[in-house]
Amino acid sequence: MATATPREDKTALGLAAMALAVLFFTMIDTSAKWLLLAGLPALQIVFARYAGHFLMSLIMFVPKHGLAPFHSNSPWKQFLRSAFLLGSTILNFTALNYLPITVTTTIMFAGPIAVTLLSIPILGEVVGRQRIIAVCTGFIGVIVVMQPWGVSFHPAMLLSLAALVIAALYFIMTRMLAGVETNATSQIWSSGIPTLCIAPFAWQHWVWPSGPLEIAVFFAIGAFAAFGHTAATFAHRLTDASILAPVVYIQLFLAGAVGIVVFNTYPTIWTLVGGLIIIAAGIHIWYREQQKGLMPKPRL
Repeated sequence: MATATPREDKTALGLAAMALAVLFFTMIDTSAKWLLLAGLPALQIVFARYAGHFLMSLIMFVPKHGLAPFHSNSPWKQFLRSAFLLGSTILNFTALNYLPITVTTTIMFAGPIAVTLLSIPILGEVVGRQRIIAVCTGFIGVIVVMQPWGVSFHPAMLLSLAALVIAALYFIMTRMLAGVETNATSQIWSSGIPTLCIAPFAWQHWVWPSGPLEIAVFFAIGAFAAFGHTAATFAHRLTDASILAPVVYIQLFLAGAVGIVVFNTYPTIWTLVGGLIIIAAGIHIWYREQQKGLMPKPRL
């Protein structure tokens, strides 16, 4: 069985690695939207994302650990965790077909808020009044972004909302597996199971990318996923999760820049205001969890 790499204490390098991971995560969504606009089916793009990630995981872990990472100490939880990740990706990529990348990214920022709420019935965590207020404030931010009362509301926003909830379940499962599984096992299972599940559906309506740039992006999206998760794992080995957590919010600015430069779409004032509300609520929850020592410290 693969053994975990010892933790180190290199905060600056850890923060840089986490920022790099967030950049790769933004590139995943950017690649997905680019391929969707090029006419590729969403399920095929999901397959490319996971198949590439799975191949990269095999290259990184099998030479060092052999077949040990394929053995899980909690296979049913790993399967459920992988299914949640796959479901969230499918919904998010489908939403990207209709929504600006800034909107989907901003809605997904409410992930820590949803995790806090769902942790009460699933993990039995006790949530105080201040965190409940932060949860409610965060969802007000989501409503501001979605604007269900306005003409800019699009039904695909409900897909992003569903992706948010399922992603929260994925993170809860990750908490449950912390200290139980090595990173190698989690990476191979979370990329391998979705690849096997989505392959039959992806091949039914296969469309090859038409140009060299689309082909390059199609094959790169899986590498972006693998590099992103590897960088995030490396960051958590160097620095506590409580220090790294706020770094993910730089993705809002990255998504905004990508939207302007690549897709010629500008974030609306409602997206920016809602995003700031969500970020403020998320940072408050992060602060409260840090004070109470609830930030997860996964075995990496």
